[in-house]
Amino acid sequence: MIKSAYLHIPFCEHICHYCDFNKVFLQGQPVDEYLKSMKKEMELSLRKYTAGNLDTIFVGGGTPTSLDEKQLEYLCASIKETLPFNENTEYTFEANPGDLSAEKLKVLFDSGVNRLSFGVQSFNDELLKKIGRTHRASDVYETLEKARAAGFSNISIDLIYGLPGQEMEDFKDTLNKAMELSLPHFSGYSLIVEPKTVFYNLMQKGKLNLPPQELEAQMYEVLMETMGKHGLRQYEISNFAKPGFESRHNLTYWNNEEYFGFGAGAHSYTSGKRIANYGPLKKYMTPISEGELPAMEEHTVSIKEKMEEEMFLGLRKAEGVSLAHFREKFSVEMKEIFGKPLEEQFSKGLLEERAGTVRLTQQGKLLGNEVFQSFL
Repeated sequence: MIKSAYLHIPFCEHICHYCDFNKVFLQGQPVDEYLKSMKKEMELSLRKYTAGNLDTIFVGGGTPTSLDEKQLEYLCASIKETLPFNENTEYTFEANPGDLSAEKLKVLFDSGVNRLSFGVQSFNDELLKKIGRTHRASDVYETLEKARAAGFSNISIDLIYGLPGQEMEDFKDTLNKAMELSLPHFSGYSLIVEPKTVFYNLMQKGKLNLPPQELEAQMYEVLMETMGKHGLRQYEISNFAKPGFESRHNLTYWNNEEYFGFGAGAHSYTSGKRIANYGPLKKYMTPISEGELPAMEEHTVSIKEKMEEEMFLGLRKAEGVSLAHFREKFSVEMKEIFGKPLEEQFSKGLLEERAGTVRLTQQGKLLGNEVFQSFL
C-alpha cells in the first residue's frame, strides 16, 4: 500500500546555476491550468492504485513558494480534498529564503503543512551570488523568524559544500551560523555538476574553479563532526537530525518503499513499476485533459533490480540494511546474492556487519558511491 506522495511544482523566478531539476521560469506560464492538471492526476492515480492514509507528503520543485497566495491556497485545498492524510502525516513544503510572506506562511500552516525545508546553501553572500541564488544571508534569518511566528517548528535547511572557489574557513563559518539557528534538521550535500546546467557549461569551457576532491572530503568530515557535536545524529549520508525529526519522506526512498509522484517530470514507484511523467508542461497536461495518466515511460522492476536497490539505497542510512529484513522481503539470504561485493567492501574496511545489519564504516561514508556501485 502506497503511503507517501511527492508533488512537483516546476516554476522558478530564477534558475540556479547548479540545478538540473525539471523547472521553467514562472513568468508567462499556465500556472493555474497546471495546478488543475495536478489535481486531476491525483484523482486519476487514486482510482487506479490503492493508497492508505499517507504517512508523508512532500511538495518540491522548482520553487513551490513562487506561487502566489491564491495559487498556494488552491494547491493546498486540492491536496486536502484528494489525498488521504491526517494530522500525523509529515507534510513538507520546500521554500527559498526570502520567498515566504507572512500571508503565504499562514496559508501553509492553516492547510496542515507541518514541516518546511529551505534551500539556504551558504551564508556567504558572494558565494550565493556566484551560484545563482537570489536570497542573501539576511533573508534566512528574516524568513525563519516569520516561519516560527506562523507556528512552524519542524524546519530543515539544505547546505552545499565544494562550491566554486570555496575555502574550508568559509564552509566552517557557514556551519557555525547554521548551528546558531538551533534547527532540528539539516542536509549537507557536496556540489555535483550535472549536464544541462550553467555550471556544466562553465566546466566544459574550463571556467569553473572547484575545490580539489581532497578538500571536499575534508569539508564532509567537518560537516559530520560539527553536526555530531551539536547533538544532530547522522541518520543518512547527507542528513542530520535531532531524535524524532528525521525526514520520514526521504526515508521512504531509502527504505525502497513505493510512493506517488505527481506533476511534470515527477517519478513514481507504484505496483512494482518505476514511472516517469512527461517533463514539458504541455506534454504533461495533454493526456490528463483526456483522462489519461501522463506517464512518459514505465519500467517493471525485476527482483534482481529490487535487491540491488535495497542495497544501494539502504546503505545510505546510518543503520544500514538488516539481514533479517532482506531475508523476509526477498526469501533469500543477502550473502547468497551479494557475497562477493560484501566480502570486497568488508576487506577494504568500507562496510561492517554489526547487530544483524550491514552498514557503511566511517571510511565507507567518504567513499559511499564506490560502495553503492559495487552492488550494481
